[in-house]
Amino acid sequence: MVKKNVIFSAAAVALLILVWIAAYFLVRNDYVLPSFWETLRETGRLLGEASFWRALGNTFLRTLRAFLGSFAAGVALAVPAHLKRGVRAFLAPVISVLRTLPTMAIILMLLLWTTPAAAPVIVAALVLFPAVYAAALACLDEVGEEYGELTRAFRVNIGRQIGRMYLPLAAPVMLRQSGSLFSLGLKVVISGEVLAATFRSLGGMMQEAQLFLEMPRLMALTLLVVLLGFLLEGLCFAAYRLIVRWRE
Repeated sequence: MVKKNVIFSAAAVALLILVWIAAYFLVRNDYVLPSFWETLRETGRLLGEASFWRALGNTFLRTLRAFLGSFAAGVALAVPAHLKRGVRAFLAPVISVLRTLPTMAIILMLLLWTTPAAAPVIVAALVLFPAVYAAALACLDEVGEEYGELTRAFRVNIGRQIGRMYLPLAAPVMLRQSGSLFSLGLKVVISGEVLAATFRSLGGMMQEAQLFLEMPRLMALTLLVVLLGFLLEGLCFAAYRLIVRWRE
């Protein structure tokens, strides 16, 4: 099954590359769509630049701060929301509001109150929090349905339920979803960096490439971000599989 998935994924990537090459030959305009081969050459040049690695490190750290903050808050609130229906009902409108907040408008407001380096972190945390909360709550509800009767029968106190049952059993599923959540956070952080013109960041480099019409460089940066997202999701999924096998 794993080999088949790899083959299908490779076929999908090859198809996308062929579509890119065909579209380039149809358009014949490097300012609209750069060629695949020129983008690859520009990717190689970026990987050899120290400024790129500094920007990547800064953007990654911003994403990590946003992810950890939203993850801690989401899980911390999902536990009482699972245990108490009143807490769930109280948080429901708050989560709905956060889900519908326009990202760009929030970034513009944050730029008035904070700095270009802090605004992308805050807005990414605001975007990730509802997703983390919903994922954690779904995991806890699933665990509760499976083991809730057992804990009530043996009268296990709430503290032991949370520490010994809910969090350990929900952790692997949350780890599996962490890759996609982190990738989402990376996209939001970079969008914030572009709008805020954050210095020494991937978003700042993308904005600079767009201003100077360096389309192969802009496409190369986009390609590297996509590859980074795939890598993070793959690592989280591999860690999830290892934990599942270890438990078996």
